[in-house]
Amino acid sequence: MYLANNLTHLIESHKLRELVDEMSVLSLHLLTTHKELRLAHLALGFISSGYVWQEGKHAPAQTLPKALALPFWLVSRRLGLPAILTYADVILANWKLKDPTGDIDISNVDLIFSFPGGDTARGFFIVSLLVEMAASSGLKGALMVMHAMKTSDLIGIQRGLITVTQSLKKMKEVFQLMHNHVDPIEFFGTLRIFLFGWRDNPLLPNGLLYEGVSDEPVALSGSSAGQSSAVQCFDALLCIQHDDESGAFIAHMRDYMPPAHCQLIERLSALPSLRDFVFCCSSSDLCQAYNACVSALVELRSYHLNTVTKYVIVPSNRAHAMGCPLSGVATVKTGTAGSSLIIFLKSVRNATKKALILETLSASN
Repeated sequence: MYLANNLTHLIESHKLRELVDEMSVLSLHLLTTHKELRLAHLALGFISSGYVWQEGKHAPAQTLPKALALPFWLVSRRLGLPAILTYADVILANWKLKDPTGDIDISNVDLIFSFPGGDTARGFFIVSLLVEMAASSGLKGALMVMHAMKTSDLIGIQRGLITVTQSLKKMKEVFQLMHNHVDPIEFFGTLRIFLFGWRDNPLLPNGLLYEGVSDEPVALSGSSAGQSSAVQCFDALLCIQHDDESGAFIAHMRDYMPPAHCQLIERLSALPSLRDFVFCCSSSDLCQAYNACVSALVELRSYHLNTVTKYVIVPSNRAHAMGCPLSGVATVKTGTAGSSLIIFLKSVRNATKKALILETLSASN
């Protein structure tokens, strides 16, 4: 906890690796509750990323020392999470209220741990958290649809879809706070590397060796919005069909989610097709509610695409023009989780558009 609480200073002073190398192997026997294990995973994840990327792109660590690697691996096994900092850690589990009696808004939320990047790091993590919180009502709406489908309750399905649509619009509205609280140059040049993983990353082409765990390097993806279980729930509900490559990446991201989140996505995916139900139904109102929901998801993805362009593509192009030799490594070509960034984001946005139902087709059917 000392290392995690002082992480930014220790990274910036180049002392983190030295202190981690001096650690004895941590014991897990006092960790009994889920909350304690999640906090341990969060702290160990932050320290691990800080250890690997302390010296930036020029000298990533090739090995995670046993004192860190072994307890991180064991905590991860107990939680059903991988031994790397995930979106579920850095966004969903990395916050506290300054005033416990106050509202959950950007002025009253603080981080538990952070990386170099100052206010930009705080803004990025907290705005992302608030976007996820805006999704919570949509998840309730998805469950409303799921239960109404069982009895072909058209009004219940429509109400659930309207709730999801309102949630998606709120997510986009909150997402816009990013521009007020996150500086593109600081995000790209300082913070982003600490979210990188060691899978499909040319900076660590063989992965990372977890000392005391495996004799071979381990390849794990970094924290990414692709690991948002809320967005994957909406995809499953609306029956969005992604192409083979994008679909494989999205499915892979479920390995980085808490098991209970994966189970909900799988339950929604196993439902009879909502899109087919709406398509075969003669209700124009239901068709409009479904299409409005899909359109709201398209708009959210388009906004995300534009935001990535501002915070990743433009700064990378600028760095490349200035002659930075590593400006394109694991940045424009790949996201923090190893995806081909812009191609992937356009693919999932376009796949979402294809789910729209032409009402003339629905009526003729």
